[in-house]
Amino acid sequence: MGFPLDVLRTERDLADWRASLPPDILHFVPTMGALHAGHLQLIQRAAADRWWGEPRVLVSVFVNPLQFGVHEDFDRYPRRLEEDASLAAAAGAQALFAPAVSDIYPRGVAGITHVVPPASLQTTLCGLGRPGHFEGVATVVARLLAMARPRRLFLGEKDWQQLVVLRQVVRDLGLPVVIEAMASVRRPDGLALSSRLAYLQPEELRRATALPAALNQAATSARQGLPVEFLLATLRTSLDHHGLLPEYVALVDGHTLQPVERPQGLTLLAAAVHCGSTRLIDHLFLMSRAPIVAIDGPAGAGKSTVTRALARRLNLTYLDTGAMYRALAWWVLRQGVNPEDPTAVEPLLADLALELSQDQEGLLRLRLNGQDISTAIRAPEVTAVVSAVAAHPCVRNTLTAQQRRLGERGGLVAEGRDTGTAVFPDAECKIFLTATVAERARRRALDLRRQGFAVSELAELERQIAERDRRDSTRSVAPLRQAADAVVLVTDGMGIEAVLEALVDAFRARVPEEAWPGLSGAGA
Repeated sequence: MGFPLDVLRTERDLADWRASLPPDILHFVPTMGALHAGHLQLIQRAAADRWWGEPRVLVSVFVNPLQFGVHEDFDRYPRRLEEDASLAAAAGAQALFAPAVSDIYPRGVAGITHVVPPASLQTTLCGLGRPGHFEGVATVVARLLAMARPRRLFLGEKDWQQLVVLRQVVRDLGLPVVIEAMASVRRPDGLALSSRLAYLQPEELRRATALPAALNQAATSARQGLPVEFLLATLRTSLDHHGLLPEYVALVDGHTLQPVERPQGLTLLAAAVHCGSTRLIDHLFLMSRAPIVAIDGPAGAGKSTVTRALARRLNLTYLDTGAMYRALAWWVLRQGVNPEDPTAVEPLLADLALELSQDQEGLLRLRLNGQDISTAIRAPEVTAVVSAVAAHPCVRNTLTAQQRRLGERGGLVAEGRDTGTAVFPDAECKIFLTATVAERARRRALDLRRQGFAVSELAELERQIAERDRRDSTRSVAPLRQAADAVVLVTDGMGIEAVLEALVDAFRARVPEEAWPGLSGAGA
C-alpha cells in the first residue's frame, strides 16, 4: 500500500493501465472526490478483499454533471484532486482515474445513451425531489464499468437508494461485476460522513447531529409498534425543532423502497434534510428478527459443506434440515418399519426426541433419543430410503413445524430441499445450489470413500442421483423446486472458497452490513 499512485486522466490512459493487469484482479471504487474517512475505509476494504489473490484497486474521481439538478451544487462541489490522490494511495489504491467530462461523455451529456432504472426505484425517497438524479448515476456508473472492467465494485451503504438502483441496473443489464457494499462510516457524534459536510459551519454541524439522533429515536418508536403516521410525524417535529428542514421522512421496504405500514423484514427508516443550504441524508435499518438464509438444491450439490462454512462466516447458526430427515429415516430402518408405508412411519413421530448442536469445529452433531447418530445418518442404506420417508405428509408436517420453531428468532443458515419454499418462505436470502448429475456423482464417491463406505461405479451413482432427483421433484408434498426469489448457483468447477464467496455476495445483496454487521474469515 501507499505511494506511488498512477493518475490516469484519459480513457486511453485507463485502457493502457488496465491492459497491464490480469483480467480478474481489479477492484473499483467510484467517487466524486473530496475523499473522507468513509471513502478511505471503502478503498481499504477493496485492497483487503483477497478471495482471488492480491487485488489492484482503482479509484475514480469524477463530479458527474448528469446527477446534479439545475439548482444543485455542481459548480461548488469540492474538488481537490491532489489531496484525493494522496489519500487514495495511502489507503491502498494503485491508480486514480480522474477524467474530464469530455472523456466520459465524448458527445456531451445530451449525446450519451442514458441508462434508465425502473421508475419504482426512482420516484421515491431522494428521487422525489431530484428527478433524473438516479438516471445520471446509473449512466455514469455503467460507463465507468465498461471502461474499467472490474471484477468487484465497492459502494457504501450510506447512499442506500443509489446502491439499490445500481444493483438493479447490474442485474438487468447482466454486467459482469459483483457489487460489494460497506456500512456507513460515522463520526463519534453519529453523523454519517459525507463530502457535503465540508459546506457546514460549526453551528450547522452541531445542528446536523440531530439527524441521526432523531432517526434513532424514531426507530425505537417503530420497534415499540407505534403507528407509522405517528412516528414519522414525530420525526419531522424533532428535525424541525433542531433547525433541520425535512425534505422527506419515510418508512419503506429495504429493497423495493416502497412505503410500508409497519416494519416487516428489512425496513428502511430514511430522511433527507436541509441544514442551512446543505442537503443531508441518513437512514437506519429495522429488522423484525435476525436473518435467515435458506439454501435448497438436489442431493449431492455440496450444500452441507458450504452451509456450515457460510454459517461460520455470517455468525449464524447452521441448521441441516436434511439431517433431520436422515435421522428419521435411520430410525425407521432401526425399528424395522417399511419406509414406504406412512401408517407404519407415523407412530414413530410421537416420541421423537431430536437434538441438533454444533461441535467446536462448527460440525453438526445430531442426537436421536439420546444417541449420537451424526455419522450413521450418512450411510448408503439411509440415503436410499430418505426420499421415501421425507415424502410422507405426516413426516413433512412434524419436521417442518420443528424447523419453523427453531427459526422463530431467525439467525439461521438452513439447508434442505424445501427450506426456502415451505419451511422459511420469508427467509431474507434464498439460494438454489445445484450441480450436474455427473459432478454430484463424483463428489458422492469421494465422500463415501472418506467415510469408509463401499463405493459403487460412477454410472450407478449417477443413476441413483437422477432417480432421487425425480422422486424429490415429483413428490406430492413439498417437492424440490427453486423458490421464485432464489439465487441459482451451479457449482460445477467451483471450489469451496469460490462457492462461499458467491454465497456471501448473495447474502450481502439482501442483508446490509449495517443491519447484520461483521463477517469472519478470509475475504471479509
